[in-house]
Amino acid sequence: MLFSRVFCAAVLVWTLAAATRPIAADDIYAFRWAADPQISADGTRVVFTQVSVNAKHDGYDTALWLVPTAGGPPRALTAGPRDSSPRWSPDGTRLAFLRSIEKDGKPQPAQIWILPMEGGEARQLTTLAKGASAPVWSPDGARIAFSSTTKPEDDKKKDETPSDVRVITRAVYRANGGGYVDFDRPAHIWTVAAQPGQTATQITSGAGGEGTPAWSPDGTRIYFTAERDPEPYYKHQDGDLYSVPSTGGAVSPALHVDSALRAVTLSPDGKSVAFVSAINGAPIRSYSQPDLWTAALTGPQPRNLTTNYDFDIGGGPGGDQGPPRAGGGSRPIWSADGRSLFVVAEEHGKANLKRIHTDTGKLEPLTEGNHAVYAYSATPDAARMVVAISTPTNIGDLFLLNTATKALTRLTNINETLFSQLKLTEPETIWYDSFDGKKIQAWVQRPPDFQPGVKYPLILNIHGGPHAAYGYVFDHEFQWMAAKGYVVLYPNPRGSTSYGQDFGNIIQYAYPGDDYKDLMAGVDELLRRGWIDPARLGVTGGSGGGVLTNWTIGHTDRFKAAVSQRSIADWRDFWYTADFALFQPTWFRDAPWKEEADFKARSPITYIEKITTPTMFIEGEADLRTPPTAGGEQMFRALKYRRIPTVMVQFPGESHELSRSGKPSHRVERLQHIVAWFDKFILGQVIRTYDLPSGPQ
Repeated sequence: MLFSRVFCAAVLVWTLAAATRPIAADDIYAFRWAADPQISADGTRVVFTQVSVNAKHDGYDTALWLVPTAGGPPRALTAGPRDSSPRWSPDGTRLAFLRSIEKDGKPQPAQIWILPMEGGEARQLTTLAKGASAPVWSPDGARIAFSSTTKPEDDKKKDETPSDVRVITRAVYRANGGGYVDFDRPAHIWTVAAQPGQTATQITSGAGGEGTPAWSPDGTRIYFTAERDPEPYYKHQDGDLYSVPSTGGAVSPALHVDSALRAVTLSPDGKSVAFVSAINGAPIRSYSQPDLWTAALTGPQPRNLTTNYDFDIGGGPGGDQGPPRAGGGSRPIWSADGRSLFVVAEEHGKANLKRIHTDTGKLEPLTEGNHAVYAYSATPDAARMVVAISTPTNIGDLFLLNTATKALTRLTNINETLFSQLKLTEPETIWYDSFDGKKIQAWVQRPPDFQPGVKYPLILNIHGGPHAAYGYVFDHEFQWMAAKGYVVLYPNPRGSTSYGQDFGNIIQYAYPGDDYKDLMAGVDELLRRGWIDPARLGVTGGSGGGVLTNWTIGHTDRFKAAVSQRSIADWRDFWYTADFALFQPTWFRDAPWKEEADFKARSPITYIEKITTPTMFIEGEADLRTPPTAGGEQMFRALKYRRIPTVMVQFPGESHELSRSGKPSHRVERLQHIVAWFDKFILGQVIRTYDLPSGPQ
């Protein structure tokens, strides 16, 4: 009998294993993302935004879902398709959220809606011409503060057709993903009574916009960040916190620091604030490690609680599977007694929650493991938290955290149906010595059926930034490439975040440069281990990784094929056309006409005559971060002139975020083009036909 049970169990395991398959590029259509989790004040329920693909409209739907913390399956609260940013009322009886409805076939600006949790339909709260964002309940639950770009004249009937001519007077006048900036329409703080039928009131005004509002504990004031300088790029960035009476009135300065203020949160007694900032000082650096700070609203200068730790506060490793278009963000959370703070810290490719004591700066880990916490919220006493966690084999799910025992309880498994069919493997973490002895961390994603002793083709995949990092998160691209038979190496070369201030800033005025040598040392390490075939190497990367891809093929011919994505070819042209200004000496010491030799020496286009590698360029036509005219288009034209095999794949309407939140069909086709190019020139397999010249001139 025992033998029979064991045999049957073995057969079941074998059957389940046999039923799994490699991941596919178009599996993205079945992906689900859990975003912006919010735990109720009593800790019994969690509401979150679930993002899914709408294949019919080639986009993403967002709806609100609820899961009990005591156990049980999640259930849909709303049908969507454009609901997000759920926020509990203090007593847990109502839920405020953002909803965009459709009119004449077009989505309208999002408005605040209220959903009674004891039952009943959601009712619209605001009706502003330009919509609302960032809703925050007052402590007594009577009002909601929010942001809006609505102007008083928006509701007035206009007799004239406004001019569509732009008069531009600022150096930064457009934003990647957002287009041209309307400086006459800054975001201001509004409030509205939390009952449908009430009129919203604007409580701040002026030429500058304000950031996400935060109520004082007694509800009498609202705090917000603001940049009052209309042209801040002429100076190193400052951060300012202000407050205003919650009924409107004079704005008062509350705090000033010599850097940007992020994730500001007030202490329970309302006397102090915690915030995340990379206070730079002098000299100006290319990379400044973000730390956790506290400051009394009336008292001494801010105090850095994490200055002795080599990790990034509030950050996390990058990948292609963050919840697209879900909104939301997590701030540091105070304990009820104000003696500690809870915040995410990124270290060596991991992102975990830490408890940091406000008196001593002592750090205590709350979560540990090879994963990334990407969102969280807590009950008012911070005894229970909900955390969203991603791993290399799981897009992301919600867990309940007991902050006293540090016990994690899984609440969701939203991709279980799909992922139970897939054969996914964990990447292997490696450390290796670079040319100068510096230790470099990297990950190796091997094919699901990897066999020791077999030499596989390699794809070196380079992250962007350059001040960013790969790590322990799910990345569809790496799993897909491995499923197609490639070993994928993705390192964190010098300049990457989560390894301390010195490691991140070492590439200032020297990018690209030694980071390229770190990448080549990683390839050499895999060759030494006998995992890869030196005759079948490919290289790719996006943004800063595109820069390094262009640089790599101009400095070595060891790669049989390259795919450069959203890249930069000429730093001079990028300086003039990017959506942000390089007026501060971060990457270059001065403007291009003052540093001609340096701009030329570090521009990949300078080395175009040395390139023999067949190269594909992937570009988003609406990319304003790395405009194609300063990147792939230049490289493509030059390689065409030289008759080097090259092709440019342009994606209409896509911004710099193509791989992360572009149209699902574009994300799938992007993956297909990348692997087809490598298959052609590395494996000799023609999956897609490209019209290529016969040979170099």
